[in-house]
Amino acid sequence: MLVNSHAIGLRHGRTSVLGLVRMSLEPVLIVCSLVASCALVGTPFEPPELILSLIAFSLTFPGDVSVRRLRQSLFASIVANWALVFGLLMLLGYVTRFVWYFEPAMLWVWGLSTPIVLYAAHRAIPLVTPQLLAIDGNRRAVVIAANDVGRRLARSLRDEPSLGFRFAGFFHDDAEALSPDDGPLLGRIAAAAEHVKRNGVDAVFIALPMAAQPAVLKLLDELQDTTASIFFVPDIFIFDLIQARVDDINGVPVVAVCDTPFAGINGVVKNASDKLLAATLLLLAGPLMVCIAIAIKATSPGPVLFRQRRYGLDGREFHVFKFRSMAVNEDGPVIAQATRNDPRVTRLGGWLRKASLDELPQLFNVLEGKMSLVGPRPHAVAHNEMYRRVIKGYMIRHKVKPGITGWAQVNGYRGETDSVDKMRARVEYDLDYLRRWSVGLDLLIILKTIRIVLRQTNAY
Repeated sequence: MLVNSHAIGLRHGRTSVLGLVRMSLEPVLIVCSLVASCALVGTPFEPPELILSLIAFSLTFPGDVSVRRLRQSLFASIVANWALVFGLLMLLGYVTRFVWYFEPAMLWVWGLSTPIVLYAAHRAIPLVTPQLLAIDGNRRAVVIAANDVGRRLARSLRDEPSLGFRFAGFFHDDAEALSPDDGPLLGRIAAAAEHVKRNGVDAVFIALPMAAQPAVLKLLDELQDTTASIFFVPDIFIFDLIQARVDDINGVPVVAVCDTPFAGINGVVKNASDKLLAATLLLLAGPLMVCIAIAIKATSPGPVLFRQRRYGLDGREFHVFKFRSMAVNEDGPVIAQATRNDPRVTRLGGWLRKASLDELPQLFNVLEGKMSLVGPRPHAVAHNEMYRRVIKGYMIRHKVKPGITGWAQVNGYRGETDSVDKMRARVEYDLDYLRRWSVGLDLLIILKTIRIVLRQTNAY
């Protein structure tokens, strides 16, 4: 519901009826549950309730209702995801005082009944999947070339009925390349067009490598004498892609191989939520920050704030703000990371770092547009220049603004990275964040960060 795993699979421009139901069922049911809760406690559905329903819909769309075998942990997952959404709504409501517009009994009913409604929907959707597929028509599909891309595509066609295709088999010149689990072999590639014409095949997926351009062009020419839909799956998609999609520029088709997830409306949503939450947190944390500043000045010589060069969006340098936690300020070509029992860390600084309170001034970086609340953590320029030479794809993490917290930090890679392998794992999580980004994922990371900070782990 809230955070989707975005497993690699087939995506196509035609949204099937089942696909539309999967995306919209949970958000619609959440709104319906709100309306029913209002009716149950006798509260009229007025503009405040309408605004609440629109916010809830936007936070949970698109949903993801499973059409396959239900997981044993399904109900727990639904409850956890709904708790995140409901908790965020209540937090924003208390901060903005908007929550006082609602009847408390209605909120209780809505909060407790919605997971039950969503669970019932997950139980019901597999039962009506055949009927929904029948509305679209289950198109018979073949895959030409049983290479890695072709086999991966075939698995998606078999495992995801919501795509609206029924996988019939492969055309491939090497029969020994296929195992029984891959699917049936229908013939050699040269026989594909005739088979498609005579057997009512609805869709043809050509997974030949781009190096085989003459064979691809020959196939396309032969398939023009059929009524099948034709899809070309270039082998460029075997590479690690970030926000990959097919687009067009004034009618010229282009393939996005690596792009930021914050283009267009996503960027507006991300920037607006960052600045709103940063301003709110600064108001709430202002008195504490003043106390910390006084304590730093009173306990050790030097400035209150520590400024260090970091790489930000698109690799542009900026100065990150932190409360000074060390007796020295380092910003040269060689910078040693803080380690356990580091003698440079002051007594007050050690406590600030464990509680992550030294990061609070970065809220000003968020307000000035240099950072985000959630994103890949910015590293010192000296560390960036070292790791970009030894970790493939390291600089891709700069396709988005750096964050105060990130996906790597809530997955065990907070604090010191004392080996290249640890940094590589951190970068892998950063890139996974770029692939999977959603408002729900940001919320999940923020809540996990709060839990980790309370436990005070891996920061020194």
